[in-house]
Amino acid sequence: MLSLDHVVFPVRDAGATLGFYRDLLGLPLTGQMSGEDWDGYQYLMMFFGLGGGAELVCVALKGAPEAPVDARPKDARHYAFCAESAEAYAAWKRRLAEADVASWEERHGDQHSLYFEDPDGIVLEITWPPTPPAEGEDPGAVTEVMRWLATA
Repeated sequence: MLSLDHVVFPVRDAGATLGFYRDLLGLPLTGQMSGEDWDGYQYLMMFFGLGGGAELVCVALKGAPEAPVDARPKDARHYAFCAESAEAYAAWKRRLAEADVASWEERHGDQHSLYFEDPDGIVLEITWPPTPPAEGEDPGAVTEVMRWLATA
């Protein structure tokens, strides 16, 4: 089975991104890489550490054009973190409010989810309790996906 190593987000403002992920979210800046030519653009990659050795990588490209606006729901693409406890989840809710970061909450069964955006509009989620580990492939899920595909 695969596990997550890293996820990469393109960003417009490296300074705002550094402040958001390191100072507000408390993710350590574990490394950086910069260079002169990523498809013709100067670049800065900032590596933020996550639990279990995984990384969130933010890439700033000098002079790159803005990406087209995606018309799909904004939260159809997001990255979810898990709080350490119900108390930690509540503390994150307070911390974001105190930093004037707009957020919204949703319930997914027993799970509470707090959604918010980074400076580039990337939707992030903090959830509690954690998603239970998957125990192999779910035959019911396969059936439902195949049903969906047959009607697409």
